[in-house]
Amino acid sequence: MAISVRDVAERAGVSVGTVSNVLNTPGKVAPDTTQRVLTAIDELGFVRNDAARQLRAGSSRSIGLLVLDIGNPFFTDVARGAEERATEAGLSVLLANTDEDQRREAAYLDLFEEQRVRGILITPVDEVLPRLERLRSHGIPSVLVDRLATTGGFSSVSVDDVAGGRMAAQHLLDGGRRRLLFVGGPRDLRQVRDRLTGARQAVADVPGARLEVMDVASLTMLDGVSAGRRILGLPERPDGVLAVNDLVALGVLQGVSILGGVRVPQDLAIVGYDDIDFAAAAAVPITSIRQPRNRMGAEALDLLLAEIDGNDVHRRIVFQPELVVRESTRA
Repeated sequence: MAISVRDVAERAGVSVGTVSNVLNTPGKVAPDTTQRVLTAIDELGFVRNDAARQLRAGSSRSIGLLVLDIGNPFFTDVARGAEERATEAGLSVLLANTDEDQRREAAYLDLFEEQRVRGILITPVDEVLPRLERLRSHGIPSVLVDRLATTGGFSSVSVDDVAGGRMAAQHLLDGGRRRLLFVGGPRDLRQVRDRLTGARQAVADVPGARLEVMDVASLTMLDGVSAGRRILGLPERPDGVLAVNDLVALGVLQGVSILGGVRVPQDLAIVGYDDIDFAAAAAVPITSIRQPRNRMGAEALDLLLAEIDGNDVHRRIVFQPELVVRESTRA
């Protein structure tokens, strides 16, 4: 049976209020009384229930962080940046993974509200602003991460994915590639649509170039491997692949080179997106579009702290992507 504050008070021969003061405002209690209470706590093995205390106070010292896929190192790095900044502010981070599923997203948002988190950082699956507006009306602000806020009522931290997609395609075109294939999905994710839009813009400016699209079910390496196998079966293979992220790019590389004997980059150049550490460590290091992952998490947490403090000025931070060239596209 759990030891209560009342048990400690009885052992120390003081009131429950005195025990509470020792735990929360020890300066109000005489040193000898404080020592009796601390001795009783040690003897009984009492552990204070901070969660219950914080809920009674109306909020916790936690931040909710909701991401699309915690298996993707991009989101791990974003979470690390947010956690480091949260720790400096005396807050903890509750990390949740939606697996790109709207039902799971909704369930976690309900859980965060029940836990009365101080605020939420979220990479949404799709349209979630009405739900976030309701949370804000209940005193829980939110900041979008890796997604540009389309309304002035929310802060966000994102990367210009249209520019990133255009940059990736332009790099392949500059290398003489003309039969490009965009591998990505699901298309209801804003990041996927924006990167595809940018790639199409670049291809439209080059006579004789074309861009096909191969949809994948999710942003994972396994789906990339499957796409690589499908590429091997195409009647006319592409000479350049733009993968929606590095995990898909790594899967495509494995699917076409290890399973099909395609030479990268001689036969097929590959560009990924995110510039996770695994991209540089691949058997053929992969050219990628870099995003400032840790900084995105830290900046998002700073914006959320401003929202918690009642700052009504919502900011939208948009980072510019950077092309990192490696062997997967070098001539």
